[in-house]
Amino acid sequence: MTAPSPSTERRNPATRDIDVVSPAQRLEMILGQDAVAVAAAREVIPALADLVEAAVDRVRAGGRIHYAGAGASGRLAVLDATESTPTFGVDPGLIQAHFPGGPAALTDSTIDLEDAADQGRADLAGVTAGDVVIGVSASGSTAYVRGALDAAGRAGALTALITSNPSAVLAAHAQILIAPDTGAEALTGSTRLKAATAAKVLLNAFSTAVMIGLGRTYSNLMVGLVASNEKLRERSVAILREATGSPEEQCRATLQQCAGRVPVALAVLLSGVPVTDAEEALTRGGSVRAALGLLAGGRR
Repeated sequence: MTAPSPSTERRNPATRDIDVVSPAQRLEMILGQDAVAVAAAREVIPALADLVEAAVDRVRAGGRIHYAGAGASGRLAVLDATESTPTFGVDPGLIQAHFPGGPAALTDSTIDLEDAADQGRADLAGVTAGDVVIGVSASGSTAYVRGALDAAGRAGALTALITSNPSAVLAAHAQILIAPDTGAEALTGSTRLKAATAAKVLLNAFSTAVMIGLGRTYSNLMVGLVASNEKLRERSVAILREATGSPEEQCRATLQQCAGRVPVALAVLLSGVPVTDAEEALTRGGSVRAALGLLAGGRR
């Protein structure tokens, strides 16, 4: 018996006239469907929260996070993994994205290995029981993702699936299912649109919530960022000014004294302790808030 086609492959009655309306109306249709995707993503927050909590625990214990996906879904996963290092200052190996065909396939869509389950198993061969592996597939049927999840399951890793198909066949290969029902696309079957929007916001929310849980922020400030360019160096100073109310020059001087490490500079400015004391408290506490609680006179 043939499995029913996912709703992402059906024709959307709301956009049947998309080719005869004005450009503004056309854009309204497309963006209106994106809004539907975001609303659908919010409906799966409970399952996503379970995944965040489990991922934080595993990363604290030394585990890593792996994404596996093909097509638009996989490219979004690569984007999220790549941005985690400059945004939160984590080791590049902490969040890894696996894409069939590797870097060359990312920019050349003619290299299409999404049906290669064996490639998925091979790419995830190094996963350990302490890791988290998240498959990303709009249809929930991508063979590459199936292979990746199977390899992860055999290794004892925690497995999850992000898909826009609540009836995804790959759900049986994952312990946690994140499946917003985004429905039919504005352009029939083009899951680079609404389904990809849902995947993007869910990946953003997941990685950001995990990093907050790991203490890579202070309040809603990106204190773990890596200041690799002038824009980010200025943002580091702005973060210190915003968080402490200290004058710009004091923030710059303290940041320089702390070798550009925003968390250390922040702990120094908020507590008034020497750099070495701030470093020790951060090592013991694991976050700026925890470090301030350990330091005499620190402010939470």
